[in-house]
Amino acid sequence: MATRVPISILDFCPVLEGETPRDALLQATSLAAHAEKLGYRRFWVTEHHGATLAASSATPVVISHIASNTTTLRVGSGGVMLPNYAPFVVAEQFGTLASLHPGRIDLGLGRSTGTHTGQEKIGARALRLAPDAREHYVSDVQELQSYFRMPTPGQEFPAVPGSGLDVPLWLLGSSTFSAEEAGKLGLPFVFAAHIAPDLAVRALETYRANFRPSAALERPYAMICVLAIAADADEMAKYLLTSLQITLLDAQRGKWGPLQRPVQDFAAATTEAERAIVAKVIKRAVVGSPAKVCAELDQMIAETAADELMVLTIVYDQAARHRSFELLAQHGAFALGPTP
Repeated sequence: MATRVPISILDFCPVLEGETPRDALLQATSLAAHAEKLGYRRFWVTEHHGATLAASSATPVVISHIASNTTTLRVGSGGVMLPNYAPFVVAEQFGTLASLHPGRIDLGLGRSTGTHTGQEKIGARALRLAPDAREHYVSDVQELQSYFRMPTPGQEFPAVPGSGLDVPLWLLGSSTFSAEEAGKLGLPFVFAAHIAPDLAVRALETYRANFRPSAALERPYAMICVLAIAADADEMAKYLLTSLQITLLDAQRGKWGPLQRPVQDFAAATTEAERAIVAKVIKRAVVGSPAKVCAELDQMIAETAADELMVLTIVYDQAARHRSFELLAQHGAFALGPTP
């Protein structure tokens, strides 16, 4: 790899078939501790609602637990879905986290609601969302920023904890909208290349073209998130991938989880049409031996000129998940260790 970029982890605490959300949360905590020993920079958890596949719905609570069971790893949200909350509440929550774990908390923000296709109306009712909640995203981000600034004389309602704390804000996105807004606000940006890989280059170009230096950031800083599975051999990695493939097929039928066990012959268990659907969803998944995976990740970083890489690894076998991150760390392609 020409440029050694930092590497981080995204996790949604997948609930495995036959297991419970408690198991998923404990497995995420174990993985974070393992990642810290390996030298990964960050460990972020997602926010999903109404899906039995993910146990990370109460994102700040999960972050608190993981941060309490690690010591140097940066822990954060990938991300908090801001339309679901009053910015003041988010400031208090992450102000509390930053007070308990100074210098280790990241606040990634998303414009979605964390519900899945077909669940939007049900989710909106359950979350008590206003019809125009997403339309205020940019102004909500700015309001949230204001609560982290030092208190000013006459300020009527400060966030405590929150005021004056250094809680880095990141904007997340899978389109050019958040890329452009992150640039205008002078914030770091994360592109979900595991969701919309074809837009990655364009989104990061948009981000840099619109970037304005701010108190938060002097120069643009962009991270891409990629779905990747590394194993000692290509065939093993492909076998591990079948858990996600089968689970995605279930999702197409409206069943969001849990994560299914892998199958020996994915082709035999599915139709050609089903395989085409899955292939379209995960067409830029990076799967194989360490050399193959690192070469493909290297290519994606070169294409996007990303400053940091975040990896999402979804497999049923938790020992294999740990092994995948070990292989990436051992391959020497990435800059490991805490933030300089």
